[in-house]
Amino acid sequence: MPNPLEQDIEALQTKVAYQEDIIETLSNALADQQQQLDKLTFKMNHVVNKLKDLQPSNIASQEEETPPPHY
Repeated sequence: MPNPLEQDIEALQTKVAYQEDIIETLSNALADQQQQLDKLTFKMNHVVNKLKDLQPSNIASQEEETPPPHY
């Protein structure tokens, strides 16, 4: 017949092992998300820089446009 104290220790060891596995899984997921965030940040900065470098278009601004004939 197992000692109740031994059963308690075994139960705690099982819980700790489970929690360690969960922590490792969450840590890996967080690292993956950080890599994705870094890539997206890099791409967003690239898009922003491309937009800043664009030449002004030949389309007139709203202030320069004449109102449509029905006004």
